[in-house]
Amino acid sequence: MNLPMRFALCVLLAAALFGTVVAVAQDSHQLPANHLSNAHPKFIAVPPHGQSNAGVHSNANGTPGVDSLTNWNGSYRTPGFDASGNFRDSWLYNMVGNPPQSGGTTYINAPVVPVALDLLDAEGKVFLHYDPKPFILATLESPVFENATFTSSPKPTQITDAIQRAEFWNTMAPDWHTLLLASLKQGRTMQVPHGFYFYALKKNGECCLFVLVDINEFGNLLFPATATDTTTPIGAAENAGDITTKDISTFLFPNTYLYFNGNPNDCCVLGYHTYDQEPGDAANNNRQKRYVMDYAAWISPGLFGSGFADVTALGHEVSETFNDPFVVSDGKHNLTPWWLSPNGNCQDNLEVGDVIEGLPHATYPVTMNGMTYHPQNVALLPWFEFQSPSTAIDGAYSYPDEGVLPDLSPIELPNCSPS
Repeated sequence: MNLPMRFALCVLLAAALFGTVVAVAQDSHQLPANHLSNAHPKFIAVPPHGQSNAGVHSNANGTPGVDSLTNWNGSYRTPGFDASGNFRDSWLYNMVGNPPQSGGTTYINAPVVPVALDLLDAEGKVFLHYDPKPFILATLESPVFENATFTSSPKPTQITDAIQRAEFWNTMAPDWHTLLLASLKQGRTMQVPHGFYFYALKKNGECCLFVLVDINEFGNLLFPATATDTTTPIGAAENAGDITTKDISTFLFPNTYLYFNGNPNDCCVLGYHTYDQEPGDAANNNRQKRYVMDYAAWISPGLFGSGFADVTALGHEVSETFNDPFVVSDGKHNLTPWWLSPNGNCQDNLEVGDVIEGLPHATYPVTMNGMTYHPQNVALLPWFEFQSPSTAIDGAYSYPDEGVLPDLSPIELPNCSPS
């Protein structure tokens, strides 16, 4: 045995005898712990996955012809330009729950599916296993799923309900609420092939400080290829009945972020919302099935600075789901006049979190259940309506922090072109 091999064996033997944690030898997929310090965290809405059904349209009573959660439609008038540069002054939107004027409480089941990662080596064997268990309880006890105090409700409520009440402050019935009923479901595992991930280890050498996954491969691994596919987390949960078309389902990942173009420096998506669409069957009168869901990564403190932590991604995605459950899939509802946020985002959709992500005071600290959470502030509907003054609570354009978005966007041409 040569000297280097003998030395390595001695190190391993000492580790076994004295309980020392030995770090995995660094490879081309291992990143330094500070890799995310210069990253640009963001959130996206992605088109629905699965098989589509033709002829699905919306009306004033929600979206007929589909099997999905409770939803309702509204409209507003304001001058603006659509994606083709055409001037128009009439816009439609679609939201979760029941209309504000109807009052009462709408309950939406909210299953939480924790997803572990198996990072595979070049031979297809498990190289590292990353478990979400340390973050499950804190997620379930967060203001996304449990009640806290907000100015828009006379009694404690969940943050997304508080945001919706603030948004429709002058039109809602006083007893109007839309609440999530969280439930923990069976954990699932995503096996990520070699070449589609990067990772950083904790200081003690254990997996993992964070994991980065190629965004395209992540989608392929998360969504089922067919209605009967049980090899993916969503497919397995659907076929087991853990999630249904009536729910807002969260797939909770441990510090798992997505990169573009095969480049870990082109990073990071921390969450997205969409739905999985599957063909109907005799049991639901052959209506298209829409499983509304979000992928949300837990964010350990310090990875992205003070602006993003714990449930920032989850709060962002759930609030956007409430305001845009079907991600403009019919080409009409939740398109908006083009807008330009102070953070530089230029969009034409009702993505309420995208307006504020990355701004100063983007998150709203909520202390409860023994920790301080950081859900995100979001823009309110009057901001997208270019409404002045705003009919939201206190004339605000953002909530829960009413001061984070003080001004309207200028009216913009497509892609915020100067002319």
